[in-house]
Amino acid sequence: MTAYERPSAPGSVGAPGFSSASGSSGAPGADGRDTDSHDAVVLAGGAARRLGGADKPGVRVGGRALLDRVLAACSGAAVTVVVAEPRPTARAVEWAREDPPGAGPLAALDAGLRHTAAAYVVVLSADLPFLDEGTVQQLLTALQEADTEGVLLTDSGGRDQPLVAAYRSAALRRELAALRAEHGELTGLPLRRLTGALELTRITDPVASFDCDTWDDIAAARARIREHGHVLDEWITAVKDELGIDLDVDTGILLDLARDAAHGVARPAAPLTTFLVGYAAAQAEGGPEAVAEAARKATALALRWAAEADDGTAPPPTAPSGTGSETGTGSGPGTNSGTGTAAPDPRPDAG
Repeated sequence: MTAYERPSAPGSVGAPGFSSASGSSGAPGADGRDTDSHDAVVLAGGAARRLGGADKPGVRVGGRALLDRVLAACSGAAVTVVVAEPRPTARAVEWAREDPPGAGPLAALDAGLRHTAAAYVVVLSADLPFLDEGTVQQLLTALQEADTEGVLLTDSGGRDQPLVAAYRSAALRRELAALRAEHGELTGLPLRRLTGALELTRITDPVASFDCDTWDDIAAARARIREHGHVLDEWITAVKDELGIDLDVDTGILLDLARDAAHGVARPAAPLTTFLVGYAAAQAEGGPEAVAEAARKATALALRWAAEADDGTAPPPTAPSGTGSETGTGSGPGTNSGTGTAAPDPRPDAG
């Protein structure tokens, strides 16, 4: 789906990562939190009217709930607050609720901010299937480097997406207080009343800003992650999320190992060998380096195994123990009668 291809121009997702220590002293706030890090507020309490009132944060794309996909993208936050009714999530979060429930995005944002203390806050909706950590890091890096009060994404049509953004927390609190003083409450006020008062930097990213408002959007997201070029990364991420694994490894190494085991030994050797490599790395209590070292050893073994079959020096295979061919009297299929050795199997490798 070319409409969702990630831009490759400078400023696109994938910029150098954000470091919470960059340019800061790491001084703790009044509650002991590091105010030079960042927090995250995820708004997940909308009515989802265009989905017929379905539980949108719980809708699955690529086997994972939309909310869990967003929470994975902002996992670097010191505190993550989800503004919604509590529910099971793949990672621990704090919960908040606007008063009254359903009072709108500004009231929800205000409720979430009350649980944060960091100098920067990432504000996200819970329906962003293609949001990733690189996007969040880029927003934070741009905010630290810019002399503005927020950095937000714009979609393919150039429209602001204020719920895919990073802000200076003090600026949000200032403008929310001003709106409350002007209107008496925040209930029902649109987000543009807040963002219109802030000085913002904008970054165009039609992929990360893509949100799921309709069932057609859900179908488009599900189709995209199954495309060649996306499906493997999506599957690996989903498996790690399901198994609670927080480990980044070079999947190319494992794929090369699987290829060598399949070609040099037998096709079923591929999944079994990669499993054993993972198990060995876990036994060693290692990280990506342990996986790479175990894969290197197993690859070398597979190549040695294949070389022995190719050099012509191996003795002919003998028939399995207990068959008639062992005594030279067997005459059944797969034997050379009277020779005591098994005839080559004419079938292709059944593995």
